[in-house]
Amino acid sequence: MKKVVIAMSGGVDSSTAACLLVKLGYEVIGLTMKLPNTGELSDSGCCGVKGIDDARAVANKIGIPFYALNYEKEFKENVINYFFNEYANGRTPNPCIACNKLMKFGSLLQKALGLSAEFIATGHYAKVEFDKSANRYILKKGKDINKDQSYFLYALTQEQLSRTLFPLGDYTKTEIRELAKGFGLKVHDKPGSQEICFIPDNDYRKFLRMWFSEKKFTPGKILDENGKVVGKHEGIDNFTIGQRKGIGAHSVPHYVLAIDSKNNSIIIGPDEKLYKNTVIVKEVNWVSIDKPDEPFVAKARIRYKHTESEATIYPVSKDEIKIVFKENQRAITPGQAAVFYEADKVLGGGVIDKVM
Repeated sequence: MKKVVIAMSGGVDSSTAACLLVKLGYEVIGLTMKLPNTGELSDSGCCGVKGIDDARAVANKIGIPFYALNYEKEFKENVINYFFNEYANGRTPNPCIACNKLMKFGSLLQKALGLSAEFIATGHYAKVEFDKSANRYILKKGKDINKDQSYFLYALTQEQLSRTLFPLGDYTKTEIRELAKGFGLKVHDKPGSQEICFIPDNDYRKFLRMWFSEKKFTPGKILDENGKVVGKHEGIDNFTIGQRKGIGAHSVPHYVLAIDSKNNSIIIGPDEKLYKNTVIVKEVNWVSIDKPDEPFVAKARIRYKHTESEATIYPVSKDEIKIVFKENQRAITPGQAAVFYEADKVLGGGVIDKVM
């Protein structure tokens, strides 16, 4: 019997994934990461006290061992500090990708291997398969396109993919809730987790100013495209590319075009200036293919809910590429991930560094 560790958050997805693994005959161990208590925010959120209690209740019901592990220090170092630093540098972070890469499929996978498990499993809507002809593990979209989470998993290495199971890959969210109800799980109708698990009220600005109170974001200037001062802001953490709120009223609607962290300023302009087609992407991880030597055409996604668009991928160096979209894309944002696909297969991805 193969042993697998399932990362359990207390939600319906990971709880049902645990049940499916038991049904498939695996020896299953449930693990939950206890995350930092983010002040007034998160005991009721994912991996907070309520989440841990729900996960333990599910484990008890299906008869598997369950452990809550303290990852407060490591999560702060790998995810929360990264989250702050990206905003401080005028970028918009994606903490779910950092958590998957460094925590769930990093530290938690190592803990699983230490328990003599062969695999780690999660409740992600994605698939992993082995391609014999390419001699590689490939990452694919989940069946439920509306819930597909392959975008957040592009940074996984071949070693990590070889040890990963996604039991929900061939199900829709509706089917999972029905299965959970059939398994008798009280969490079958539990609401889905919010956008950022350690910020349950989704007010990331409030979180940054509370968690990093000693590192003040300071007021600065709002500039137009020609460098003319047209307003003031209370901190660059309040802004992301394409944002309209908080920049004042103008004769023509204006949006954030760029964030200059060096000079603590926001550059704004009309909507048409948000459309660009060329992106430099760094920290590239090649998932389902080896690093190519020549340019190739693929579909690229520049944020989670973005519709994939045709683009040519130009290899620049080992971990850097240039993406040139066939059509201009709106509000391409440094710090977010660019992930490229061939049909339902994740070819690779990286972090958007520059937009041209």
